[in-house]
Formats: sequence, C-alpha cells, structure tokens
Amino acid sequence: MIAEMLAYGFMQRALLAAVGVGALCSAVAFFVVLKRLSFLGVGIAHTAMGGIAIGLVAGLDPFLCGCTFAVLSALAIGRISKQGQLGEDTVIGIFFAAGMALGIALLSTMKGYYPEIFSLLFGNILAVTGLDLGILAAVALAVLLFIGLFFRELLLLSFDEEAARASGLPVGPLYFGLLTAMALTIMVSVKLVGIVLASALVVIPAATGYRLSSNYRTMLLLSLATGIGGSAGGLILSYYLDLPSGAAIVLFMALLFALSLLYRPRGT
Repeated sequence: MIAEMLAYGFMQRALLAAVGVGALCSAVAFFVVLKRLSFLGVGIAHTAMGGIAIGLVAGLDPFLCGCTFAVLSALAIGRISKQGQLGEDTVIGIFFAAGMALGIALLSTMKGYYPEIFSLLFGNILAVTGLDLGILAAVALAVLLFIGLFFRELLLLSFDEEAARASGLPVGPLYFGLLTAMALTIMVSVKLVGIVLASALVVIPAATGYRLSSNYRTMLLLSLATGIGGSAGGLILSYYLDLPSGAAIVLFMALLFALSLLYRPRGT
C-alpha cells in the first residue's frame, strides 16, 4: 500500500517534508511546552497572515514576507512582555488580532483568484517542491544547530528563568533566539498544514511526550516519535481516506495525544 503511494514523485516529496517538519517541530515543541509558550505559537502563526498579505499585495514572495513578519512579531512580543508593562497573553492577543486584521484588509483589496492564499491558510503538502524541501532543510539545520549548541542552557531557561539568570546565562539572547526558532519552525509548517493549524505542530508532540514521561530525555524522544510518526501517519491517512492532508496530520497527532491520556494520565 505504501509502495503504491510512493510511486508518485509528489508523494515522495510530501513524505520527506512531513518527516522533516515533524522532526523539527518536535524538537522546538519540547521547549515550547516546558516554557509554556503554546499561546505564543498560536499568536505567531496567525500574526504571520499580515506578512503573507503584504507579500501578495506587493508582488513579493509571500512565504519569505510571512517569515520576516513572524520573526519580527515574535521578537516584538517578547520585548514588550519582558518590559513587564503588559502580560504576555495580552501582548500576544493584540498582535494576533492586528496581524490577522492587516492580512484580511490587504487581501480584500486584491482582485482575481489567488490559489496560494488558500494553500497558505490551509496547507498543501502535495504541492511541495524541491525548493520547498531546500528551504525546510536550511531552516531545520539552523534551528537544530541552535538547539544543539545551547540545549542545556535552553533547558535551564525553560525550567527556571531566575536560576538561569543567577547562574550567569545570557537569558535575553537565549529567549529571543528561542522565539526566532519558534517563528521559523511555524512558518515552514505552514506548507504542510497552513496558518490555521501550524501552531498545533509545536505543541502536540511534546504534550504527548510530557504525558508519558518522567524525565526530559524520555519526553524529548517521545516528542520526536509523535512528531515524525504523526506527520507521516497523517499524510498516509489523508492519501487513502481522501482527506485534507493538513487536517489529517493534526488529527492523527491529536489522536496520539488522546491515547497517551488513556494509557497513563500524568501524575497518577
């Protein structure tokens, strides 16, 4: 059955993209869940709508514009919230609404039919190209290199920011580096599942690992297994059941999370 699916070149590229994004999102999700940045992921994903719309209206690459907008928004949210004048959830809510409103306003000025808008909103993994795989590889290399080089520091930052600061770690640069990694990871996920669902990929894998583990090493391994297996499994499911690939991937991961609750609820 799998051999039949992989007989098509576009399915081979889609599977490579699913596995690559699944692995990347799982690694970032590990810190997102520990640091409780899930809502920030939602905010970044939806704020990027403004950057994508700017790209489409200006005749620029919408994906690159979305990436730039997402990174700048993530850094701005972090900067404003760290100043302590507003709560992080309040700042995220403002950027979330403003980014979406900007995107809707700009897209309403466009005439004609633009299939890339639908693709970016809801994902189209079957349209992944060799260039898309190259971009994914470059982003994955940069993000995973950052995580690998500063894993222990990011782990301490996620568990106890005050202890990290007291130990002399550069908390600010590490935090903003993590936000940048989140933004880039979410944006490369857009090709798979779209803006609407991209934030799920940086939450569900690690949440599943968290429910089933008693230490961070096991949590990270289970997060990777859920991200890679969920992405590949969802893609296969979408092919044979004729479902939208993005929705199938997220639903399959959500099913794995639900099973983790049934198998062994954390804390019992």
